[in-house]
Amino acid sequence: MKPAAQESAYLAIDLGASSGRVMLGHVRSGTLALHELHRFTHEVHHAEGHERWSFAALLQELEQGLIAAARQTIVPLQMIRSVGVDAWGVDFGLLDATGRLLGDPVCYRDRRTEEVLGPLFALVPRAELFQRTGIQCMPINTIGQLLAQHRAGEWPAAARHLLMIPDLVHHWLCSSTQCEVTNASTTQLLSATTRSWDQELLTRIGVTNLVMPQLVPAGTRLGTLREDLAARTGLPPIAVVAPGTHDTASAVAGTPISDGYAFLSSGTWSLVGVESKDVVLGKAALQRNVTNEAGVYGTNRLLKNVMGLWLLESCMKRWREQGRPQTYADLEQALLPLSASSIRIDPDDPRLLHPPDMEAAIEAQLRERGHPPVDDPVQLCHVILTSLAQRYAEIICWLPELVGHPIRGVHIIGGGSRNQVQAQLTADLTGLPVIAGPVEATALGNVLVQAIAFGTFENLTEARAALKPFIEREFLPRR
Repeated sequence: MKPAAQESAYLAIDLGASSGRVMLGHVRSGTLALHELHRFTHEVHHAEGHERWSFAALLQELEQGLIAAARQTIVPLQMIRSVGVDAWGVDFGLLDATGRLLGDPVCYRDRRTEEVLGPLFALVPRAELFQRTGIQCMPINTIGQLLAQHRAGEWPAAARHLLMIPDLVHHWLCSSTQCEVTNASTTQLLSATTRSWDQELLTRIGVTNLVMPQLVPAGTRLGTLREDLAARTGLPPIAVVAPGTHDTASAVAGTPISDGYAFLSSGTWSLVGVESKDVVLGKAALQRNVTNEAGVYGTNRLLKNVMGLWLLESCMKRWREQGRPQTYADLEQALLPLSASSIRIDPDDPRLLHPPDMEAAIEAQLRERGHPPVDDPVQLCHVILTSLAQRYAEIICWLPELVGHPIRGVHIIGGGSRNQVQAQLTADLTGLPVIAGPVEATALGNVLVQAIAFGTFENLTEARAALKPFIEREFLPRR
């Protein structure tokens, strides 16, 4: 750590698929503190025939977060060096030649991609697509969204630039039209070996008039906060720095990963995998349908996307609507003493992606599997969490065949790491120790990359050493 850079602060804008927040990371003599300044929820709305993100409303919330940053009294204002944005992957916005957004971005849960994989594989055979991109084939990937939009005749003639969600926010902050590589890698349009745009893939899906943005690595300074935005918020003209703009890339950067441990980023989605030096391709990886997403500082994230706590969140929303609300605390208290449920569902069933009634969709799958109906919230929660933990265990069981070394334990990070039932069931079903935390791994990783960019930390290894106080606890398998 450079002596001159021992005390500094950074703003992390962390956007999830249902909520967002603006956080302040403060580094003093190698000690890291994190403070929440503004938190909000956001939902999709139906417009122009699709489920869309309300981008203007999102920016209004972020402006309130920047105002809160200017008014905070945690650190002197002049200590704040930069701001950076991370968000979920695959979704994007289209800009015209002047940089104007051509409609609110469509949500990955929109039904337009339900039948897109067949037409996609007709244009690019599945094995070739994986060999070129190294990405798990999912209909929600950007390549599938673009093909669906093109096939529906909904391609705006004025579209000239594509930016991922965090890059759109960076565009608002400083007029940047660059794209950070970790989020770009979720598009399934990036070469797995060169981490550059695969123009042939774009041509094959019929997108020929689109100018893909310049790719930049995490830690790149994109510009300076726009003067009008600085004036409205009260912030000084701080730098805008790209962190790992994919939230999972930031989350893994914000994890003090032990040697031989897998990570489980737990939230709306679950992402189970390992940090590796090299991209893993080949027949076995194709058969397992894994994904190789770019990590920060040249790392690779070999992982599998699994449905996550979205299943439980959707049921809880339904229970509230029915007048029988449940709290996480009550469910956890009831379930903690219990071992794994004998009733299981397939959490990756496509019908669970966005059903009108999640509880009914799960009950339909239970009937298909010969199970009796589960109408008690505690029992259904038990089934969901057991089924997720079982899926994690299955993946962790076969990961060694791809990475060439055994898995010694699991780091659970993100909001789901506070779910003690999920952590304990994961330990029980994998037979491995589970380390829970950091809860705020994504925001922490966002801050650390900015701090490295300014020399506060020399490298990722040094930065991760500051994360040990954020570990929550360890769960051991119950015998």
